Parts: sequence; C-alpha cells; structure tokens
Amino acid sequence: MAIEICYEKDVDPSIIQGMKVAIIGYGSQGHAHALNLMDSGCDVRVGLREGSKSWATAEEAGLKVCTMDQAAEEANLIMMLVPDEIQPAVYKDHIEAHLHSGDTLGFGHGFNIHFGYIVPPADVNVIMCAPKGPGHIVRRQYTEGSGVPDLICVQQDATGNAWDIAKSYAWGVGGARTGIMLGTFAQETEEDLFGEQAVLCGGCVELVKAGFDTLVDAGYPPELAYFECYHELKMIVDLMYESGIGFMNYSISNTAEYGEYYAGPKVINDESRAAMKLILERIQNGEFAKEFVADCENDHKWLLEQRAKCDESLIEQTGKQIRSMFTWIKK
Repeated sequence: MAIEICYEKDVDPSIIQGMKVAIIGYGSQGHAHALNLMDSGCDVRVGLREGSKSWATAEEAGLKVCTMDQAAEEANLIMMLVPDEIQPAVYKDHIEAHLHSGDTLGFGHGFNIHFGYIVPPADVNVIMCAPKGPGHIVRRQYTEGSGVPDLICVQQDATGNAWDIAKSYAWGVGGARTGIMLGTFAQETEEDLFGEQAVLCGGCVELVKAGFDTLVDAGYPPELAYFECYHELKMIVDLMYESGIGFMNYSISNTAEYGEYYAGPKVINDESRAAMKLILERIQNGEFAKEFVADCENDHKWLLEQRAKCDESLIEQTGKQIRSMFTWIKK
C-alpha cells in the first residue's frame, strides 16, 4: 500500500502561524523544531525545567523561554520533544493540568502514545511530526532552503482538523519542502524501533564489530581492520544515499560487487532474517518497551554497562587513535 505524500501546495501555513506553540525540550529535535518554526513566522516558546543548561542557549538564539508549566498553559499546541523515558513524568507533572479542550498535543516519536505510557484526554488532538533525520540536519537543511522529509500521524482528531494542523506544523519545520508522509502512530513507532535495532544501529554496529574482530583475530593489524570494516562504511552509505544500491555497485570494482552478491547472503542469511522477525515481534507486542522502561526505572543500569563495554572495546580505541590524525574532522 503506497503512502500518501503532500507538499507545500497541499498545506495551509496560516494554521500553524495562527497558533501558540510550546516546544517542550531543547535537545537535538527541540532546538531544530523551535528555530525552524520561529523562522517560519510562528509564535513559539520553549518550555524547560528551571535551571536548565539550555535556557540561556535558547534565549541567545532569540527564542522566548519559560517553565514547562507556563509554556503549556500559554500554548494551544504543545510539542513533546524531551527523551522518551522522561516524557510520562514531564507530561504528568507539567503538561496534563494545562491541557484544555481543543488543544493539540504533539510528539516527535510515538513510543509513549502507542504503548500507553501517556493517555491524553479525549477532547484534545494527538498528533506527531517526525522529521526523518537528526536535529542538526533538520535545522541545517532548513537554513539552506531545503528540508528533511517528515512523517505526520494523528492518533486523536478531537477538533476535526488535526490532520491539517499536523501538515501545517510540518510545513513550519521545513518538511513540506521535500515531502510530508502520512502514517499512523503504530507504523512510525514499530518501524522506527525496528530500523534502529535491526539495521541502522544494532545491526550495522554489530556487523562492523564482527568484521573488525574477524580480521584482528586472524592476525591483521587493528588499524587496517578499522579502515576496511569501519572507516569505508560511510563512503558506501553515501553512494547508496545519493543514487541507490545500483549506483553504489556501479561505483565500486567488479571484484567488490561480485563479493557482495556471493558473501552478503552468507552473512545476512535465514538465521539473520529469523532474528529480525523476532525483534519485530518483540516491538509489536510491547516486550521491548517494557524491558526498556524497566531499565530506565533501574537508572539505566544495563544500558550504561553496555555503553562502557563499547567505549572500552579495541575497535573504539583504535578508531579514536586514527580519527585524531584526521585533520578534516572537527574536534
């Protein structure tokens, strides 16, 4: 089933320009949403905890900054852009009491709505605007006159025009310039988590580490293993990003392309695909969400242990040493 995509001609910018918007949080996505909306002529305020280190930064960027409670009370569109794990507490302590009938509650990711950790009242709109890129890219491409494609979703349409509001909001952050995709909270949440775990972060990182370890265990220098299995990955991904897998194959040697067709299915095989299906099932049935929330409630014990192991690994130590010699990488 093809997804619906709309552009600037399909959006009414006056909707978001006529609303009072509160951006809750000023991290990667929060700063990009707030600044892009401000530059799009919208009435924006950033809601932060008192004493937040981001308070002065946001003010220096020209934004109005206030407490979360004040921002939520003033606004009729509240966009939740704090991390997933703290959203339920922020919602309960600072947002819920300030929601009024006809308001719109927005999210950049569907985790807490889809899995039921936040349950808004029935008389408010619940929407999502999820740019398909990290915040610094969302901001940079906007300032360059382009934009990052956005996925928008509506979970509750209390006012009858929630889709129009979501489209207009996406226009404000620059998404209509390149395309606004229409989906559901379930689709965004489950596909996003799966992509991160099975391919983009979990799968890719483990593939790189396994290739590096295989070469080092066979007696090859870790520096050369780093270049072959880690450093050159960006070049391959850039070719795929720019013009597709076919163009990447055209750009590499026949030897490399032949090896791709021969060796790829041996590494990513039926066992790998079965593991991916299991990962997707655990996301769909809520097992992953419960496990993640439990670790959050345990002060991220497991997460921090894995982070420390990664930082101490030979591949990361080798990478730090090599990257320190790259004059073109910003320190």
